[in-house]
Amino acid sequence: MSLLTLSVSLPALRPPICTNAAVETCKEASTVQLAVFLGALYTLAIGTGGTKPNISTIGAEQFDDFHPEEKAYKLSFFNWWMFSIFFGTLFANTVLVSIQDNVGWALGFGLPTLGLVISVAIFLAGTPFYRHRQPAGSPFARMAKVDIVAALRKWKVSVPNDPKELHELDSEEYAEAGKFRIDSTPTLRFLNKAAVKTGPADPWMLCSVTQVEETKQMLRMIPILIATFVPSTMIAQINTLFVKQGTTLDRQIGSFEVPPASLAGFVTLSMLVCVVLYDRFFVRIARRWTRNPRGITLLQRMGIGLVFHIIIMIIASLIERYRLRVARQHGLVEKGGQVPSTIFILLPQFVLMGTADAFLEVAKLEFFFDQAPESMKSLGTSYSTTSFGVGNFISSFLLSTVSHITKKHGHRGWILNNLNASHLDYYYAFLAILNFLNFIFFLVVIRFYVYKAEVSDSMEVLAEELKGMRLREPNQVSTHEWNVQKKSLHRNQS
Repeated sequence: MSLLTLSVSLPALRPPICTNAAVETCKEASTVQLAVFLGALYTLAIGTGGTKPNISTIGAEQFDDFHPEEKAYKLSFFNWWMFSIFFGTLFANTVLVSIQDNVGWALGFGLPTLGLVISVAIFLAGTPFYRHRQPAGSPFARMAKVDIVAALRKWKVSVPNDPKELHELDSEEYAEAGKFRIDSTPTLRFLNKAAVKTGPADPWMLCSVTQVEETKQMLRMIPILIATFVPSTMIAQINTLFVKQGTTLDRQIGSFEVPPASLAGFVTLSMLVCVVLYDRFFVRIARRWTRNPRGITLLQRMGIGLVFHIIIMIIASLIERYRLRVARQHGLVEKGGQVPSTIFILLPQFVLMGTADAFLEVAKLEFFFDQAPESMKSLGTSYSTTSFGVGNFISSFLLSTVSHITKKHGHRGWILNNLNASHLDYYYAFLAILNFLNFIFFLVVIRFYVYKAEVSDSMEVLAEELKGMRLREPNQVSTHEWNVQKKSLHRNQS
């Protein structure tokens, strides 16, 4: 952000202002200016990729799964985490954008830069008070050991029917290290070959059952990850086609002209309201019927979000069909121009997109964190951010491919610079079908998905803990006794 602020502040780092691009030839940015600007953007992208999965993971790990009240609070953590993220987005879309447009880019980028400096200072000041997990090595290296051993070195070895014959460490070793032992599961059975004892203990020839199960957990989530690519593609439409639609509509409210991009703020507002309603009311009501501490399962919550995406694209297609009909009635198809309909006819698709985010995006982040092994939480959370990145690439691919295909054989095409002569309604209908097919794929995938067992593996256990029937509060016992109780509960769960 510092580089980005300098690139728009210092005259030497930005090209001269072009007052009238239609008349004069504007001077292009120099190599140095482009290098600084693009370098700032790429650095920002790398930093975001490194911080987003880790910050949410650090926050969630401040709750002790063995402490009943803290575990109950953890169930709401990701709701409020996403609330804070979208609240910041709302601030950026309103205050910062207004400053950039009306005051200047230097101040518009300078304020978030100052905010980041303050955030880093707060983070460093709070570091001594955080609960820390000791680094356990690269999760990719551990997964590679299992995959290479299982797939290449022991592919002829048969897996014993009794899981107890597989290699595993003692429970005490895991308890002393503050880790969890995982029992062998029948899924992805061929990976169990890595835990078959065939000779001397070599880390690249013999893995524990827990190591194998950790790899299985990460692999089992990949189909779910793939099912989130299409909805991430829909999110990319908010700041692209949805906004471009807004530029063709009447944006006047008295003397004020509504910026088309500002409608994205309704996505944020809708999401903020829905998260509060979901956490404060929906969960409590659903819990009475399902006996699930989350109200509904994470995959059910994701499924509701996927259904919303189908509805959103159907509504977007119908609204675009209406806009095109008005354009035809006023002779604005060939010459383009502003359609005499208010920009607020687009509100349903923006508001519903925020509602979908309250279900899908929050559940997606929590699911990948919750279902990842204890030593691979950051890698699991990164699945969520990977979904966003892949979704944007798919959006660009679909847009260019559909545009190219629909222009063949002399046809005008669905997506043109002149939206009044385009057929975005067809494109949105195509996306609705794509979302429906993705939803079917999601239902098939979750049909075979097995949830990873939690430390407190049922509503009844959590309820008993909250009543003090399983563990007493830590301030009522000595530190040694509290740790013994935690280890004992861990052994029972193992």
